[in-house]
Amino acid sequence: MRQLKYHEQKLLKKHDFLQWKNENNLREIKVMRRYHLQDRDDYQKYNNLVGKIRNLALRLSTLSVSDSFRLQQESMLLNKLYDMGLLDTGAKMSDIMEKVNVSAFCRRRLPVVMVRLHMSESVSQAVRYVEQGHVRVGPDTITDPAFLVTRNLEDL
Repeated sequence: MRQLKYHEQKLLKKHDFLQWKNENNLREIKVMRRYHLQDRDDYQKYNNLVGKIRNLALRLSTLSVSDSFRLQQESMLLNKLYDMGLLDTGAKMSDIMEKVNVSAFCRRRLPVVMVRLHMSESVSQAVRYVEQGHVRVGPDTITDPAFLVTRNLEDL
């Protein structure tokens, strides 16, 4: 290997190769392989959404139990998560911490729903079908495998 030039050595001194910024790497890789995510950005977006939802649930739990604003916002949040398919019927605010995670978002992606409804044999095959434009949801042809299927669209 050649000797590094002065400016290259200076750049290498500023960078730390031992401490990585991302610590959830193994979990991220497992989820990406299982649900066939092509981009890490999708995982990070889902992770960010989960964090925001949990943060909102924590903030709502700090309000008093008899507060009308808290009751209204809790019911709106639970209904929204139910409509998205992330929670089941009769879910409580405590279920948000346990059941809403990145895997819950990935289970609502179009290729995974196709496999669950026996329209495809594997997630990778379903992703291929979606990318090639062989899948329609209602009147629209979907070409993005990251399309989230809500409960209303599941029957279409």
